[in-house]
Amino acid sequence: MYQQMIFVNLATNDLDASKKFFTELGYAINDEFSDETTASIPLGETIVVMLHTRQKYAEFTKKPIADSTRSSEVLLALSAESREKVDELVERAVAAGGTVTGEPQDHGFMYGRSFDDLDGHTWEIMWMDETAGESENEN
Repeated sequence: MYQQMIFVNLATNDLDASKKFFTELGYAINDEFSDETTASIPLGETIVVMLHTRQKYAEFTKKPIADSTRSSEVLLALSAESREKVDELVERAVAAGGTVTGEPQDHGFMYGRSFDDLDGHTWEIMWMDETAGESENEN
């Protein structure tokens, strides 16, 4: 079966600082698809973040580029394999210069936290117990 991919394109004010931020979160830069204006950062087999300088990003749109430190343009949500991994990634983001946004959301079967990266893009990290609904479905 064909596995569709998603490429999340984001404008950044300082490409080098953003590359450093994401490598400090544990992600690698794919040099094959990166240059002085763009950094390609695979988050998994089917998700790739494309960080662009504002000038490069402007080549892809005729709309004004949002100042993501002042307005919300998108909420990016990533799954994590455990509650501990949620906390670990958010703590790494803060250590790399990110900012925690909001309070942790703990619903027992689902746990999430969020942070803003260096450019103000909001990243929500969440874990969900996939077995939580199984007993209800068996009845």
